[in-house]
Amino acid sequence: MRLLYKYLIILSFLSVPAWAHKPSDSYLTLKVEGASINGQWDIALRDLDHTIGLDTNNDGDITWGEVKAKHKDIADYAMAHLLIAADGILCPAKISEHLIDNHSDGAYAVMKFSADCAAEPTKLELDYDLFFTVDPQHKGLLNLVYQGQSSTAIFSPDKAKQSFELKAVSKWQQFTDYVVHGVQHIWKGFDHILFLLSLLLPAVLVLANKKWQPTGSFRAAFIDVLKIVTAFTLAHSITLTLATLGLISLPSRFVESTIAASIVLAAANNVWPIFQGKRWMVAFFFGLIHGFGFASVLADLGLPQGALILALVGFNLGVEIGQLAIVSVFLPLAYLARKTWIYQRVIFVAGSLIIVALAGTWLIERAFNMSILPFKV
Repeated sequence: MRLLYKYLIILSFLSVPAWAHKPSDSYLTLKVEGASINGQWDIALRDLDHTIGLDTNNDGDITWGEVKAKHKDIADYAMAHLLIAADGILCPAKISEHLIDNHSDGAYAVMKFSADCAAEPTKLELDYDLFFTVDPQHKGLLNLVYQGQSSTAIFSPDKAKQSFELKAVSKWQQFTDYVVHGVQHIWKGFDHILFLLSLLLPAVLVLANKKWQPTGSFRAAFIDVLKIVTAFTLAHSITLTLATLGLISLPSRFVESTIAASIVLAAANNVWPIFQGKRWMVAFFFGLIHGFGFASVLADLGLPQGALILALVGFNLGVEIGQLAIVSVFLPLAYLARKTWIYQRVIFVAGSLIIVALAGTWLIERAFNMSILPFKV
């Protein structure tokens, strides 16, 4: 097992040029200036290739020439899946420029466009359904700028149509928006949840004579959980802040691979204990890496420069609220079930092995830029 742990750690540090395995996202920025709307839309080349076919010679390499030859197809496809209306009246959009940009997870087609409205809007209505029929997990991340202030939104199949009142956004509103984003991210971030649960599963058990036994004290279990959650929170708050402020940056592939490795190690430790009594140290060490993962999501949402600190604090607070909600449900139920065969054998042992297998697959996908599982995280 020590060799396995070393192998997994080394694997997570591989650094050949490829991007991390991540869900499909596009990034839409709209700036409202009077009756005109200036937009920029970044769409991953891999998603466009899957949908309309960019790699015409099928050599696995999408060149600028291939993208350029498909500019009209890209524009037609994208704009057919985005409608902009001001106070109920459509604002026709026109593409003005095509570019290529590199995000942390690969190359993106960039379209700059403008939309002319009949009058300066007071309410903006957007209908976004890009890729939803081929990838229900796709998200459209909107950064809406009005009078120098930014607001954000996320489009998904269940939130394809959204409307926005164009008025000066209060700092309190921005703060609460980012709290909500933080809660949503932790609840949808299966890798972060599995890492946390892997550390929490042994909290209601004690290791005696190399055998797990149910703890006799809820207080002891609570203190153990408190140490783990505090260490994880402190660690990811440090790196989230440093990365968001641009003081430290790590390659996305390294971050995503190491997050997967952390889940493997935490879950494997439940079956073959090595870090027993020191899980809070594991939570802190890998929490530093998870913070960089949170930072990438926060950056993708589009940070309001006029309220950067508020957005950062709000998002981090949202992550903690989401995390504590999970813990508050898990701990009492786990404590009540700790003496049962179902908890000790099925949930704890079998569950940990399933997490090892799942996270191990994520690690291979992220380290080698492969797609094995039929779903993304």
